[in-house]
Amino acid sequence: MTKRLWIETVGCQMNVLDSELVVAALRRQGWDMASAAAEADAVFYNTCSVRQHAEDKVYSALGRIRAVKAKRPDIVVGVLGCMAQKDQELVRRRAPWVDLVVGPGQLHQVPTLVEEVIAGGGPRIEVSLDRKAGSRDAIARSFESYDPDRDPAMRPTPFQAFIRTQTGCDKFCAFCVVPHVRGPEQARSPDTILAEARKLVAEGCREITLIGQTVNSYRFADGGRTHRLSDLLARLDAVDGLDRIKFVTNYPRDMTDDLIAAVRDLPKVCPYLHVPAQHGSNAVLTRMKRGYTIEEYLEMLGRIRAALPEAAVTSDFIVGYCGETDAEFTATLELVKTAGFKNSFIFKYSPRPGTKAFDRLPDDVPEEVKRERNAVLLAAQEEASLAGNRRFIGTRQRVLVEGLSSRDEKHGIDPGPDGTAQLTGRTPCDRIVVFDAPTRLVGRLVDIDILAAGAWSLSGLVADGLADAVPLDHLRLAGEAPELHDIALPAPPGRSEV
Repeated sequence: MTKRLWIETVGCQMNVLDSELVVAALRRQGWDMASAAAEADAVFYNTCSVRQHAEDKVYSALGRIRAVKAKRPDIVVGVLGCMAQKDQELVRRRAPWVDLVVGPGQLHQVPTLVEEVIAGGGPRIEVSLDRKAGSRDAIARSFESYDPDRDPAMRPTPFQAFIRTQTGCDKFCAFCVVPHVRGPEQARSPDTILAEARKLVAEGCREITLIGQTVNSYRFADGGRTHRLSDLLARLDAVDGLDRIKFVTNYPRDMTDDLIAAVRDLPKVCPYLHVPAQHGSNAVLTRMKRGYTIEEYLEMLGRIRAALPEAAVTSDFIVGYCGETDAEFTATLELVKTAGFKNSFIFKYSPRPGTKAFDRLPDDVPEEVKRERNAVLLAAQEEASLAGNRRFIGTRQRVLVEGLSSRDEKHGIDPGPDGTAQLTGRTPCDRIVVFDAPTRLVGRLVDIDILAAGAWSLSGLVADGLADAVPLDHLRLAGEAPELHDIALPAPPGRSEV
């Protein structure tokens, strides 16, 4: 009988891609997807350690699966990814019913490890070396590359996909656990990335997002030449059949003029740049060990605005970081009010064991102050986002139709291939657009007349004559190059987000 698996994913785009690759490897071994965790022969939780809240979600999920494991002891329960690398034995101490603890560098071993557990080999922990456990080369080798063939059935949509440009991170920001759980920064070769892009296009993919912890830090040395991200973008722009290229996440100091020029000049590269500032105060940026001043960040932002006046720029911010004063928070608030970010991802500081901030700085901002500052900053960003979106009322925007809106998806609307539903898509500058249209438009580019704007989305009507929009291939010949958003894609059957 065919064995069935279920995987739940928490965290960033890197984790979403890792889950796709794990499932693809297991499906090549004859596994199929279960419709629910309770019906699976193996259940995996692909985890995140960036914030405590993400870890708490995983432990809650492990608590729920415990009852299933008690009734069916043969079910394999695995904890994968960043939390597995960070906590290792702690996971099994807190949840002894877990069979597998596998770090990001060992995900390619999952099919073999599962078979060993099923054969009676007992629990297994497979993780990489600690960043202080050896030479850089030895540690890098322990974080083995994992980019096997893809499984298009596991992608949330058949025309969108992530491609990894590099693994790991060497920035060592004081608050961030990623360099410890993802290992040293290691770039993939541009030839490998191009081959993967061509394979994805052959499978029906029309837009790709290049992902890396600091994607614009990409450097690959080959034969005396160093390939930069701008060089890689130029090669991808020439791939026949590829319509859109996006990349996340960017580090401010590596936003070089050649990269900005590539976004401006390459027709398929999208004018959307996610460049986290993290804070508006130089004193806090120093305590965070971010490696730049707010003046340098604003200079970088000015270069983007000068070259790409219509580009959408988004950011990340942390409130309540160690020692944050009212005046320091006010500096962040003023930055959000004046910088014109399309949106920002705002988080309360969460101490991470093993980071410099955890070891050396007190978490001394009270939780109620963190909550208040979080709410204030969110409100300021909402106001800025609404002002930015209102500029689009009365315009006509080219939109890539992604699927049902969250409203219709939540209510289980299924109009069929010939029906009409509330659909959602994105503009070239990453605005979400909601509109009623035939579902046959999903995966196509259509023009939408924008009638209204909220803080987080636009709404409109399909422009006259476009109800029978032509496929992407035809539009590509016209030189269209809208963009892909840094999205939380809906989960395909057999996968959910914790």
